[in-house]
Amino acid sequence: MMRTGREGVSAFSFSVRKMQPQRAAESEENMGLDLNYEAEVFVDTESLSREDWLSFRRKGIGGSDAAAIMGMSPFCTKRDLYYDKLGIQPVVDEEEDNWVAKEVGHRLEDLVAEIFSRKTGLKVYPVRKMFRHPLYPFMLADVDFFIDFPDGTKGILECKTTNYNCQNKWANDSTPVNYEYQGRHYMAVMNIDRMYFACLYGNNENEFFIRYMERDMDIEEDLIAEEEYFWKENVGKGAEPDYTEKPDLVLESIRKHCGPADKDAEQVKLGRRYLGSIRKYMELKELKAQHDGEAKKLEEKMKEAYAEIVEAMGTSCTAVITDGGTQYVLSYNPSYRTGIDKKGLERLKVQHPDVYDDYVNTTESRRFSVKMKGAA
Repeated sequence: MMRTGREGVSAFSFSVRKMQPQRAAESEENMGLDLNYEAEVFVDTESLSREDWLSFRRKGIGGSDAAAIMGMSPFCTKRDLYYDKLGIQPVVDEEEDNWVAKEVGHRLEDLVAEIFSRKTGLKVYPVRKMFRHPLYPFMLADVDFFIDFPDGTKGILECKTTNYNCQNKWANDSTPVNYEYQGRHYMAVMNIDRMYFACLYGNNENEFFIRYMERDMDIEEDLIAEEEYFWKENVGKGAEPDYTEKPDLVLESIRKHCGPADKDAEQVKLGRRYLGSIRKYMELKELKAQHDGEAKKLEEKMKEAYAEIVEAMGTSCTAVITDGGTQYVLSYNPSYRTGIDKKGLERLKVQHPDVYDDYVNTTESRRFSVKMKGAA
């Protein structure tokens, strides 16, 4: 039987076990963090609309924001988060962009919690409130479920769903780093020392990950420092944070905030401060061209090597060569792609414009290049 304790939530009075005085004193001495606190209720979320919930969330830093602040989010830069908190442009993560994945994750939270409870024998229950750290009030936490441990202490359960293609992110008993920071943020806000992640990646209870994590005060101190700087120095002072993330994520962020390309826009005149970046780009481009040239030559030699084999295979897609105890199984398989070429697309546009408009969409990509010209 699932032990979620969902009934009677509105009357539930939540409190967090305080750390033992000796341990708290040792931690404060070693880490400089005051651990003598209880999380405050920021807002009751039971009846909040999605829009109101997002509005309250923008009043501080939530658990899912932590990875972006630490430069470890796979879908969001610190600049994106900055724009979100100021209400300029909301952050849309890879799951939110796919409404089905988002809805599946939301609807299966209770199921994931039930599977976890059955597997561990632990009582889990939701508390429909958004909490905040009393010492760092910009730190917010909207926890999925709480856990009652047999020793009387409390823990956190964060429920996730994924698919077969992404289960490798949980391989070797690991937890995706963005979720790890989310969990550490929650433990800091709630003053709780341990938590679990539960992730369903299939359609039965055996396709299920359980990951355990304890509080790490070294990481927590760094996390709080980074979040405090972001909230006070960036959001508070209206100062855009620098881009420090991976290039593809940065370029996507720039494209998103700058908008689509405008071929009629005036040419931008840049200052000499960008010359270093231009020279570095051109050096790397030349280096890449050298490697690409070598790779192309090798690929041509590989084709020379197997050309006579392909001729011998004729229309067959497989062949075998036996050399003593070794057998070489060869394949030369076709690949097919169904599509409309440029001429066919033009005919469709002219002959069936209504169909063309309904099914053809335009996506934008931009290619960076540099040409050197003599001074005019």
